[in-house]
Amino acid sequence: MASANFFLYLAVVHAAVAATAQAERLQCLDNPPDMSLRGEEAGVVVNDLPGGFRAYVTGAASSSHAIVLASDVFGFEAPLLRQIADNVSKAGYFVVVPDFFNGDYLRSVKNISEWIKIHSPVKAAKDAEPLFAALKKKGKSIGVGGYCWGGKFSVEMAKTNNDIKVVSISHPYIVTADDMKEVKHPIEILGAQYDSSTPPKLVYQFVNVLRKRAEELHMDLPADIIPVTLLPSKLLNKLLI
Repeated sequence: MASANFFLYLAVVHAAVAATAQAERLQCLDNPPDMSLRGEEAGVVVNDLPGGFRAYVTGAASSSHAIVLASDVFGFEAPLLRQIADNVSKAGYFVVVPDFFNGDYLRSVKNISEWIKIHSPVKAAKDAEPLFAALKKKGKSIGVGGYCWGGKFSVEMAKTNNDIKVVSISHPYIVTADDMKEVKHPIEILGAQYDSSTPPKLVYQFVNVLRKRAEELHMDLPADIIPVTLLPSKLLNKLLI
């Protein structure tokens, strides 16, 4: 099942990140991407996507399955993010990694509050509607994945967009239990044991909300990773087959 592959890729990537995280630290803010690590890339940057975004795109454009990956606060140029996109594309997906910040990535942790006000993931979800509509018009089933800032963006899409099929979020930033009350699609939540942004306690709040809404909840609790996958039976036919 294609959706299962999507979840698996995101879970494996998150496990690698969480394994290097240290307790009581803001992991993604304390470890910005090393742009010097960029190697060979399978995709290209395009500048004219619907909605006015530029993006890194990779994989066969003819694929009937599309994945939109939303970055953390450091933007779509991060080498590891592009490697993830390339790896996902190898499973048969057309992958789009938009530059939702128009090049204005977070430069200093000190001004993150002001930066978030300018680059609201809620507003970005609304601005991205033309992109998702265009993918649907091309007959593609759409999944969304997001890390940190991109996790909040992905949740907003899961709340408001009727065209997507499945969502996976990792280390989501400023996501609340109330957000989960409005999620309309199957969702996978990946949180690490030592995650000060989305600690296990908050993840379990998400779970409690989802339990009230879901007919079927699959949960696994390894030592360091808490993956939670919401797969209501009524929504199974909406997965990417």
